[in-house]
Amino acid sequence: MSQEQISLLLAGASMLADERLRRTLARQYALVEWADSTDAAEQLLPRCHFDCIVVQVDSPTDPALEWVARLREKTMPDQLILVAGAANAELSAAARRAGASDCLSWPPDPTALRQALNGRLRAGSMAAVSVSAGVTGRSLPAQRAELVGDSAPMRAVRSLVARIAPTPATVLLEGETGTGKELAARLLHQLSARRGPFVPVNCGAIAPELMESELFGHSKGAFTGAHQLREGLFQAAHGGTLFLDEISAMRHDLQVKLLRALEEGAIRPVGTDREVPVDARIVASVQPGLADLVADGRFREDLFYRLNVAYIVLPPLRERSDDIQALAAHFMERAAAEFGMPPVPLGAPELRWLCSRPWPGNVRELRNLVERGVLMGELPGMTPIAAVAEPLPGGSYPLDWTLEQVKQAHMRRVLEAHDGNKSAAARQLGVSRKTLERKLGTGVEGPDQ
Repeated sequence: MSQEQISLLLAGASMLADERLRRTLARQYALVEWADSTDAAEQLLPRCHFDCIVVQVDSPTDPALEWVARLREKTMPDQLILVAGAANAELSAAARRAGASDCLSWPPDPTALRQALNGRLRAGSMAAVSVSAGVTGRSLPAQRAELVGDSAPMRAVRSLVARIAPTPATVLLEGETGTGKELAARLLHQLSARRGPFVPVNCGAIAPELMESELFGHSKGAFTGAHQLREGLFQAAHGGTLFLDEISAMRHDLQVKLLRALEEGAIRPVGTDREVPVDARIVASVQPGLADLVADGRFREDLFYRLNVAYIVLPPLRERSDDIQALAAHFMERAAAEFGMPPVPLGAPELRWLCSRPWPGNVRELRNLVERGVLMGELPGMTPIAAVAEPLPGGSYPLDWTLEQVKQAHMRRVLEAHDGNKSAAARQLGVSRKTLERKLGTGVEGPDQ
């Protein structure tokens, strides 16, 4: 992976004040964001996917270490580097406990930072080669990402990606959660002739009132808190690809401005009257049902047609069960290498069981299950833990179950696939969150999201 493709977030007042460091990194990397504290950095996290976060710490008891540990628990970003005034053994040990990749001395030398980044990237902590659907990561330019699987649906997807990638066409990707829409977008970028960066942004993760300035940038003083000029993500993706994930979450009035930017190849930063030319290819993703939103007037029809120049559907895992063995083996190899633990054998019983599951969370759910299996030493769930939550082989249910029992079992599986996120599970099931909670009872566990 080249430096030109890396996005950084640096958190620390001293680093922010180091003008030489700021100029050097701005020249070397695709996107560099600065924050004077971890609180300020937290506000920037939804802006886009950061390949690396560099955090300034002062001592082994610095609260910044707790923030780093919380980020690592969320498995984000791909690597965390600490910069300390005195990188002694005690602080280095605290950094390792927090999950940091490296601990550098202050002031951070750009060459040392680059070596730390390049070393970790080559080691494969960022998904590297043959990345499978549903995995967020970037690949070394010489070794392109791969959509794993030889089923007929995946062969069709790969054929479409290869055909469309060299063109400048806007692409709309449709698929359920966990089917690998971002990976397909990255592959489109890698197979194109574009040399700029790949910039992903989750439209549903950014507060609606901030989305315009995040996409188009803003001038100093454009609104409360706009203390300096900031380029938007369109400009960050200049010469490359801007991936608008979950674009259906975008506010209606902003859809108009996005359409204008696509039609004119120019943006207007918030607080200015000037137009800035941009050259960013747009790849957008949606879950199934965007046509219904258009019909209901909740998504602009003209923007839908502008995005839908090239259309690719990522199939759910239940429609490509022939790929489960290859995907499971791939994830097993990756997880064993990442965790430094032996892989779990995937014999005939394990594969039959994997192929019998409905996989509402698709490839992401399979990956998470395999990773937990490596950590636990066995695939979790191989021995049914509760009759109400476990279907029979083949994905069916006992004939003596009531319809309500079947519904509850499926709802629990979908909720599990979304790691307890009730709102996400309700969206996939096509019911309201209140309905989901009512069906499963007040004792349902999960984050209040």
